[in-house]
Amino acid sequence: MRYEYTLMPSPVGELTLVARAGKLSAILWEQERANRVRLGPLHEANDNPVLLETQRQLREYFAGSRNRFELELDFTGTAFQQQVWQALLTIPFGETRSYSQIAQQIGNPKAVRAVGAANGRNPISIIAPCHRVIGASGGLTGFAGGLAAKQYLLALEGTDRG
Repeated sequence: MRYEYTLMPSPVGELTLVARAGKLSAILWEQERANRVRLGPLHEANDNPVLLETQRQLREYFAGSRNRFELELDFTGTAFQQQVWQALLTIPFGETRSYSQIAQQIGNPKAVRAVGAANGRNPISIIAPCHRVIGASGGLTGFAGGLAAKQYLLALEGTDRG
């Protein structure tokens, strides 16, 4: 199946939106780390309906008029990663969770580091809100989009930290 992409300017830098088979597959950062997200070859498609809808919903989110996304998602990863990414989708807008809380939620309380690693490989940033996962002390921790972007997103949602 063919991966299609379009670029979208945003308050946290240019985002690369990727879709496959009618579902959103990835939101990549401007300074994306090589191999953080594994995808096949990308083909530019500025008229893809999934990508256009993703842009619309993200614009609403950044404008402060959307706090929930309604998109079909295409996560590609290991069973454990997918378990973590599904847990991310349950974190309500305006709230945060620790890596430990996510590990407990998925029934694997000792897997805190593995949860952190899976969180870092989340292919669908912002929509699957990995930015809402923070350190046990309440401090900001690593984020693929950079800590400034994480802080911006948390502030946008009313959970300013750091």
